[in-house]
Amino acid sequence: MRRLRALLNQSLLIRSPQKASSSSTMVPPFQFSPLHNYLTRSVISSFLRGFSTLPASSEPYEVGFVSGHRANRYRSIDEEEEVVRYVPVKAYFLSTSIDLKSLQVENACDVIPPSSRSLNYIALRYSDFPPEITDIGIKENRDHKYSYRYVIVFQYGSAVLFNIADHEAEQYLDIVRKHASGLLPEMRKDDYAVVEKRSLPNWMQGGPDYIILKSLDIDGIRIIGSVLGQSIALDHYIRQVDDMVEEFTDINRVMEKTGNFDMKRKKLFQLVGKANSNLADVIIRLGLFDRSEIAWKNANYAQILEYLREEYELNQRFGSLDFKLKFVEHNIHFLQEVLQNRRSDLLEWGVIILLTIEIVISMYEIVKDAYIPS
Repeated sequence: MRRLRALLNQSLLIRSPQKASSSSTMVPPFQFSPLHNYLTRSVISSFLRGFSTLPASSEPYEVGFVSGHRANRYRSIDEEEEVVRYVPVKAYFLSTSIDLKSLQVENACDVIPPSSRSLNYIALRYSDFPPEITDIGIKENRDHKYSYRYVIVFQYGSAVLFNIADHEAEQYLDIVRKHASGLLPEMRKDDYAVVEKRSLPNWMQGGPDYIILKSLDIDGIRIIGSVLGQSIALDHYIRQVDDMVEEFTDINRVMEKTGNFDMKRKKLFQLVGKANSNLADVIIRLGLFDRSEIAWKNANYAQILEYLREEYELNQRFGSLDFKLKFVEHNIHFLQEVLQNRRSDLLEWGVIILLTIEIVISMYEIVKDAYIPS
């Protein structure tokens, strides 16, 4: 500061080299020369450069006035935050059958046209919802973002909800329940999540209970919904088969202790029908081994499908279900043979009794004829 004051005082003493010739040509006492202007600018510039080395007082202040490379850095951070979105997914198994035709007629304005020939599901899209719900990346322009909620409904009884909060799920499930039959007393639920990140180097990346995708569209929603719907329905059928296995286990324990069992023939036939219907539902209605046309046409969706099938262990769980059904089938055949033998024994005893009666009658007639005089 002393140096600055000395230089300023020195510059004030410098005057124009021209001498005054008359009062009309006299230079005003405070008119600075070019040298003075140069020195003044140099000193002030040096003084300001000293302050430029001081750190910024706060980050928000700096962000408001950044330019050049730093502006690009902040802009890239903002853009990255914009394209990373979290989409909650919820899968429900609420009934044994859903009438898709009536559901489609009643909600025609919300039905998304199918992209394949599959007839075991429909996709519904809703856009009337509060703004705090996270969007999944459909953007009109920089100032307006439009988000959607998706509901994928399957004929075998599953419904998969995308981008719907927990407290709002019931109102969408009520839409499905109107067209459902065989409602379950206890609805099964599974939670999952999809993260859309456009800066992802690969098409997809898996994680515990979530999947990261470079882009999420309606075909991706269909693929994810199909696997989650099959998985939650498979849980239901596995539990039913587990109950059957437990029932046959109890029967075998009773037979082990008493050497007999008291199951009615009607009850056994009911178990036979239940086992066969479970296997048919898993293979035919769930389409567990059907080819996906969406995955067949696009390798990216095929990658998602294979990953989710491995993540949810669909093949392994079906293998376990099939093994349990074979155990049930073996027990059913055994009990059927026992019941058949019981019936055969009963028929044999009936024949024996009839023959005995016939013999007794014949003997009576012979004795009667022998004692009657001719």
